[in-house]
Amino acid sequence: MAAIGFTAAAPLAGLSSVAYAAEAVRAEIGKPLQEAQKLAAAGKNKEALAKLKETDAVGGKSPNEIYMIERTRASAAAAAGDNDAAAKAFETVINSGKLSPAEAPKFTQALAGIYYRAKDYPKAITWIQRALKDNPSDGQMHELLIQTYYISGKYAEAAKELQGTKGASEASLQMLANIQLKQNDKEGYVQTLEKLAGAYPKSSYWADLLNRVSGKPGFASSLSLDVLRLRLANGLLTKPSEFMEMSQLALQAGNAAEAVKIIDQGYKKGALGTGSDAARHQRLKDLAAKTQSEFEAKQPAAEAEAVKAKDADALSNMGFALVTAGKADKGLALMEQAVKLDSARNPEAAKLHLGIAQSIAGKKAAALTTLKSVKGKDGAADLARYWTLNLNRS
Repeated sequence: MAAIGFTAAAPLAGLSSVAYAAEAVRAEIGKPLQEAQKLAAAGKNKEALAKLKETDAVGGKSPNEIYMIERTRASAAAAAGDNDAAAKAFETVINSGKLSPAEAPKFTQALAGIYYRAKDYPKAITWIQRALKDNPSDGQMHELLIQTYYISGKYAEAAKELQGTKGASEASLQMLANIQLKQNDKEGYVQTLEKLAGAYPKSSYWADLLNRVSGKPGFASSLSLDVLRLRLANGLLTKPSEFMEMSQLALQAGNAAEAVKIIDQGYKKGALGTGSDAARHQRLKDLAAKTQSEFEAKQPAAEAEAVKAKDADALSNMGFALVTAGKADKGLALMEQAVKLDSARNPEAAKLHLGIAQSIAGKKAAALTTLKSVKGKDGAADLARYWTLNLNRS
């Protein structure tokens, strides 16, 4: 994931050199000062800076004379791009105590921006923090602080600021993820990736998220179909082999109705039914349709047997197949019964599948409640969280 570069700039508007305290100045200062102001107003800032050098030669300047000279120099130097001269002048003006309460924050912000552009990041951070102390809600300064921390290699500080930001933008979350990768904070990176996938559902975020969960130590291979279900829901299945694999796993799970739907999507997307393997795709399609017909014929007897044996796995798989086939009420009842039995080989996976089935049936509130209850470290809880992200996005 690439680094994100903010474009925060110092607010230089409104820092003109004309609004001064009406105190008298000596002629040897007043004349070159007025000429410098006129040059600056005409956009001749370098010439204005040269003219101000005449005032530098005058000794015994009063605090007000220094203030007026440096304020003019600050404005002209900033406009001319002379960061060193501008920074010194701005500091003098700010520390003079002559700025009004309305003006002071503008000068502080501008000085922070000047040091940032000059790549003097320690001083930029000092003045940004001073600006934020005066105005904690200044979003521009907060963004500039994060960027300065990041550019200067202060990743921990940048991450702390980003993590404390409410309603973080996509760019902010990307930067945080970037920092976590640099720090090898895998857990933190995944948490940030989840936020990105939930709030900004791009295929790249979901692909990274799902690749990581399936590659996580201890991930149960029996949940591979559930990963593919999320990949399909997020438009990440594109290759013929992917549609073939998922439909075959669905058939193995006893869910021929799901396999039929997966194959149909593959045909609609042009991934199946074309090329040298078109005949193979058709055979799989025919097999799925035949298997679903057989399931429907044998389902009542198979259900009675599973209920009698209190076979939680059989009830859960059968229920999911019925929901996929459009018989939601009956299927969900069997799946709920399976969860209550708590005797499935993987009880957490049974709850995960119930939550997915409830979402398929349009029962969002129930699905969110069920998915929230999924625990464990084999991937089921992660997938439940990702289904929740998917549902809340929908």
